Amino acid sequence: MSDKVKGTPHIDASPGDFGKTVLLPGDPLRSKFIAENFLEDAKLINNVRGVQGYTGNYKGVSVTVMASGMGMPSMGIYSYELYNVFGVENIIRIGSAGGIADNVKVRDIVIAMAASTNSNYASQYDLPGTIAPIADYGLLEKTVEVCRDKKLNYHVGNIVTSDIFYNDDKEFNLKWKKMGALAVEMEAAALYLNAARAGKKALAICTVSDHVMTGESLPPIERQESFTDMMEVALQVATAC
Repeated sequence: MSDKVKGTPHIDASPGDFGKTVLLPGDPLRSKFIAENFLEDAKLINNVRGVQGYTGNYKGVSVTVMASGMGMPSMGIYSYELYNVFGVENIIRIGSAGGIADNVKVRDIVIAMAASTNSNYASQYDLPGTIAPIADYGLLEKTVEVCRDKKLNYHVGNIVTSDIFYNDDKEFNLKWKKMGALAVEMEAAALYLNAARAGKKALAICTVSDHVMTGESLPPIERQESFTDMMEVALQVATAC
């Protein structure tokens, strides 16, 4: 892809500014934290709407970290442009999630093999049936390998991507728990669907910041800066892409 392409309404950069793999936290401040604490020679490549993006080196490999914002519409915009305009091959979401399953604890890592959703996002493809948004197996397999090596508490399975944070259906999470969902978040399904349509690779890795059944939760500053295990796992996977 030519570097003559210069920017979109949401990303003021060129294709050559990005690594092959982009890590997408939701929070711009988490993007900045990763760049300042894990990447060498990190450069700010995008700051449109405060959605900070940095490219630097991790163990000799060029990696980009950029925020996606909250919700499927925001993730849909940024992941679409990264795949289709800027030539990115792999996107790894590194975010927070609310635990649903009993065996999932606060600070555990959840690796999303699939992302069920209550969103209408997939209707744009006019498919003659229901698509199951799934992760790239190679990225998932490598992530599990890294988590095992690091002896981390992790879970692999289905998550729920919800369009609604303050849900009037008070049984929503319980219904998904009955179907084996591990956790709930708000972005992964859009990422997986965009990756499928673009023929690219995607994975969502989330740290459990709160448990929606027990009420246990982490304060905002810990959500922003304390998910270092997840960050290091994603960076290590990025070096193997």
